[in-house]
Amino acid sequence: MGDRCTAPQEGTPRVLEHTQVTVLESENRRDPNSSDCRAVSGVLARIGDKWSVLIVALLGDGPRRFNEIKRLVNGISQRMLTLTLRGLERDGLVTRTVFPTVPPRVDYELTELGRSLWRPVEALGAWAREHQGEIEAARRTFDARRRVWEDGDD
Repeated sequence: MGDRCTAPQEGTPRVLEHTQVTVLESENRRDPNSSDCRAVSGVLARIGDKWSVLIVALLGDGPRRFNEIKRLVNGISQRMLTLTLRGLERDGLVTRTVFPTVPPRVDYELTELGRSLWRPVEALGAWAREHQGEIEAARRTFDARRRVWEDGDD
């Protein structure tokens, strides 16, 4: 091992922090390859992505048309909105209703399952708003500390 153990990896601070690690008892651990963990990971991948969270939060106020969602969700492309809505529909969180008009009108709304997700999404949004100042202060502290670490590597 030699020199590899004495020199920190690039980008690694020279100050030791967060050295206390909690080790769970073996019976409390989950095998990440178990079917249960894989299933949960798939659900979290869907509901945890940025666009899905924003769309679920938006649809919590009631049904919306595709272009209305696109206009209200800043920065989403038409393709990404289509893919996200399709995924939410596939997972049973959103229903898509096509009205036989010219041009066809398509509304999206939360299902009962989607409404049950809306509550924790709203709580997460409230938490983020409540702690936004603290998070920004922590980021500034981290960034300043990182600049010191990087300047010390010269």
